[in-house]
Amino acid sequence: MLTAADKAQLSAKGISEAQIEQQLKDFQTGFPFLKLAGAAAIGKGILAIDADEQKKCIKAWDDYKAEGHHITKFVPASGAASRMFKDMFEFLDADYDVPTTKAEKQYFEGIHEFAFFQALDDACEVCEGKGVDALIDEGDYKAVVRCMLSEEGLNYGQLPKGLLQFHAYEEEVRTPLEEHLVEAALYAQSRGEADVHFTVSTEHRELFEELVERILPDYEQRFGIRYHVSFSEQKPSTDTVAANMDNTPFRTEDGKLLFRPGGHGALIQNLGDLESDVVFVKNIDNVVPDGLKPVTVTWKQVIAGVLVKAQQQAFDYLRLLDTGNYSHAQIEEMIRFVRHELCTDVPGLKDLEDAELVTFLRGKLNRPFRVCGVVKNVGEPGGGPFLAYNPDGSISLQILESSQIDKNNPEYVKMFTEGTHFNPVDLVCGIRNYKGEKFDLPKYVDPATGFISYKSKNGKELKALELPGLWNGAMSNWNTIFVEVPLETFNPVKTVNDLLRPEHQ
Repeated sequence: MLTAADKAQLSAKGISEAQIEQQLKDFQTGFPFLKLAGAAAIGKGILAIDADEQKKCIKAWDDYKAEGHHITKFVPASGAASRMFKDMFEFLDADYDVPTTKAEKQYFEGIHEFAFFQALDDACEVCEGKGVDALIDEGDYKAVVRCMLSEEGLNYGQLPKGLLQFHAYEEEVRTPLEEHLVEAALYAQSRGEADVHFTVSTEHRELFEELVERILPDYEQRFGIRYHVSFSEQKPSTDTVAANMDNTPFRTEDGKLLFRPGGHGALIQNLGDLESDVVFVKNIDNVVPDGLKPVTVTWKQVIAGVLVKAQQQAFDYLRLLDTGNYSHAQIEEMIRFVRHELCTDVPGLKDLEDAELVTFLRGKLNRPFRVCGVVKNVGEPGGGPFLAYNPDGSISLQILESSQIDKNNPEYVKMFTEGTHFNPVDLVCGIRNYKGEKFDLPKYVDPATGFISYKSKNGKELKALELPGLWNGAMSNWNTIFVEVPLETFNPVKTVNDLLRPEHQ
């Protein structure tokens, strides 16, 4: 099936023939739905941390930072902002010229409140010879939108979210990239240094690097720290082949195999490349102005404290197992930790002999750790925290997307729709083992948790293969702890009008 040209194409990407064969097989067989044990809730896999315990967690995090560990803030930032402006693109194509839909009216009613208003006004002067207000007075609303979206203007229709002007202050306007630098200084720096890593697209990397070079000296002086800002791109070896509707390889007009990015799950490779002990993971668009940062900073420190405390306990147990000098009572204590603190259980565990229990404990304790902040469900789209069955028969905490749930199973649908919490992508990860060695993160991915979507290319339908999501199946075999965090810590910007919400003013 693969030609010599195909094999050369694979070689250039760093993709093996075995990978392609597996991907085509996945198209044929599909992916199994996950077997659920129940939705996680307070007291059932989700911790609600009171004020006293919050202080202990923050102290644990401060103590950890003081020891000089390598901490990184990891920000997926490759997505283009085009979806933010979907309503505005539709307005340009509409057969009417004045704001008509709710979104269009809201945009123009609040136009002076956008942090990018001054930049847009300047762009209108350059492109149209008059400012925003003059164009609106003339009824030329579409000219304003064109100046925002087009390459001749601000080019917001093609730029990534990380480079847009999100928040206005008295003396400056900040992009999401800058807000993440500020956050890093407030909770992720150790001994006067802050490490921030952005995953970006190849086409936008130079723009990110130019911005960082321009602003970094000011932020270093402002916070009295040294920043280490780095970038990486999704690896070509994580691209997936597209398929025709009959599951044969989809080919372009020149006969080449068509590859597509494998989704954010591909970033598990980038995460694993970091030389870090602890990594915060947070999406590029979930930032707030300084006035609302204290609650975010507090809870980032809390979940980091939960992580280092739980990880240290696991490390102590593993070192004890290494000595071979432990009692049955200590084995039982470790089992209680795995079952109650890590919410991982295996039916029939009590029937195992001590030697089998030790093997089980080693397997479950010596894994990457993550603590995930979850917020109360208020109808936002996103994955939810669940207790799910794993291939080895164990039950553990997972973040699931709706696509992983069998819609024909009314019990599972009920679990998902009535779940009390959802995932805002608020993670802190421990990616080294008790000996200080880096975990090989791709080994902890559950390959059966990918999914298939339907797209088109030049008017021809195709099947696309998404890798297991970064915080879903890519972290399936990690130790997971869920912590309830305030809804105020979750303020994503999905549409341009979200920037008009009080949380972004």
